[in-house]
Amino acid sequence: MAIESIIVLLIIGLIAGWLAGKIMRGAGFGLVGNIVVGIVGAFIGSYVLGALGVGLGGGIISAIVGATLGAVILLFIIGLIKR
Repeated sequence: MAIESIIVLLIIGLIAGWLAGKIMRGAGFGLVGNIVVGIVGAFIGSYVLGALGVGLGGGIISAIVGATLGAVILLFIIGLIKR
């Protein structure tokens, strides 16, 4: 994996984690935590969207949307476990 790909992955993870934290109201975990939530959310989002047969297309915006969806799902599950 090239360094540019890693940087893009981190940026998408950061944006998706931040957006998911805003959507879930206060569920953010700081800079590093948001990156981790966004990256894990990208895997969850791609799995869920693939299982549903939904394709968002290509590009950075669709990657951010899919990762944000997965990150929201992840934060929801974390919220259930914390209770």
